[in-house]
Amino acid sequence: MKVGGAPFRTIWLADDGETVEIIDQTRLPHAFTTLRLESVDHAARAIRDMEVRGAPLIGAAAAYGVALAMRADTSNEALDRACEKLAATRPTAINLRWALDDMRGVLISLKPGQRCDAAYWRAAGICDEDVAINRAIGENGLKLISDVWRRTGATVNLLTHCNAGWLATVDWGTATAPIYMAHDAGIPVHVWVDETRPRNQGASLTAWELGQHGVDHTVIVDNAGGHLMQHGQVDLLITGTDRTTATGDVCNKIGTYLKALAAHDNGVPFYVGLPGPTIDWTLSDGRDIPIEQRDTAEVTEISGLAGDGKVRTVTLTPDGSAAANFAFDVTPARLVTGLITERGIAPASRDGLLALYPERAASA
Repeated sequence: MKVGGAPFRTIWLADDGETVEIIDQTRLPHAFTTLRLESVDHAARAIRDMEVRGAPLIGAAAAYGVALAMRADTSNEALDRACEKLAATRPTAINLRWALDDMRGVLISLKPGQRCDAAYWRAAGICDEDVAINRAIGENGLKLISDVWRRTGATVNLLTHCNAGWLATVDWGTATAPIYMAHDAGIPVHVWVDETRPRNQGASLTAWELGQHGVDHTVIVDNAGGHLMQHGQVDLLITGTDRTTATGDVCNKIGTYLKALAAHDNGVPFYVGLPGPTIDWTLSDGRDIPIEQRDTAEVTEISGLAGDGKVRTVTLTPDGSAAANFAFDVTPARLVTGLITERGIAPASRDGLLALYPERAASA
């Protein structure tokens, strides 16, 4: 996708072929800054502190974190330490574990002297595969937007929650990939962008990237979605997911469940952009997904651009008030109209997913 008219990915190798560079998403939308990751500790910090975030990008960053670890030490012990360190950074997104298992599987059978080059090769492969997956999600989801446009002849209004755009992946995004493709194809689209408290990934990230690509959008408070649906101002709702069970329960940013309930009540189709690596074939019940609880300061404080041009943090809540910060919730499969995958659109069910991923029948 584009930043200032120039194509960018969210993670790439520096000119030295070893250092990893990322966009610092904690600085957006007020400053576009890149960071250099030179060790596995740097990669773990970037994931933990959400300098990179979004399930697919977390997996890609973890893969490069293993490569950085192998640059320093190619022993079995170093590989184990790197995977343990990176796995502990974010417990909910399944892509993190998937990428680490993939990297370990490639490297453990190699001689130590072969591991560094192989690690960089495989991490690059994971990134390229993510781009291809998201492009395919976009092509499959584009059909849904095209159908609405052909039926109504009017601008297609979509609502999305959190950031499942190209900033959450290596490129294209999951929920936003069909939107970008519709826009590029000349279909008039407009996106209602939930602010997505408490970290405001919608207002700060989704709105920024849509604006960079020229997609018409409007930022709304989280609680406005139901009102818009009641008044017929939402044609489709598309979100991403951090982990989806083998039966189609969808774990995504906190507040997604409430949007799905409102969509169900108002007859608005609710779709989820779902990369294959985000499916947890070991789980059948979304209630078994570990829900990350983050620092309560994300709830009690907020940062923004002050009148003097500096980003400042202010306190929102009364001194002494307790706060809780559940980062994700689970939308049961019964509320999901369909799962937009790289292999097609599936019903949110075990049978629906297995029809697209029959090789998983033994593990599901």
